[in-house]
Amino acid sequence: MIKPDGVQRGLVGEIISRLEKKGFILKGLKLFQCPKDLAQEHYKDLKEKPFFPKLIDYITSGPVVCMAWEGDGVVASARKLIGATNPLQAEPGTIRGDLAVQTGRNVVHGSDSPDNGKREIALWFKDGELCDWDSVQTPWLIE
Repeated sequence: MIKPDGVQRGLVGEIISRLEKKGFILKGLKLFQCPKDLAQEHYKDLKEKPFFPKLIDYITSGPVVCMAWEGDGVVASARKLIGATNPLQAEPGTIRGDLAVQTGRNVVHGSDSPDNGKREIALWFKDGELCDWDSVQTPWLIE
């Protein structure tokens, strides 16, 4: 998901481009204003953290871009491409290392496991909203 700061700063195209260049296949894309209840469900594992109310306010403060990606090792590989949660600790060349400056405004969210990825896709996308297609580049990327 591209967070409100990433959308407001015009980083949507660059973030999508980086994931596409890695060889991942975009299966779903949605720009919308996240309702509070959906944000709370998405971040429910952080509910007891002191920053939870500010996190919910932030995610609901502007439009987000939800994405569903497919590819070999997509979750682990995308996490590396995104970089550390704290942009000051993120490596140069990562999305956060190059485009963000503080944890509270780190431009993008990536699922931390395949199971959470499935859960998050089910939260953000309704039945029929994902596109099942095959990219012609796949044979050039994966044996």
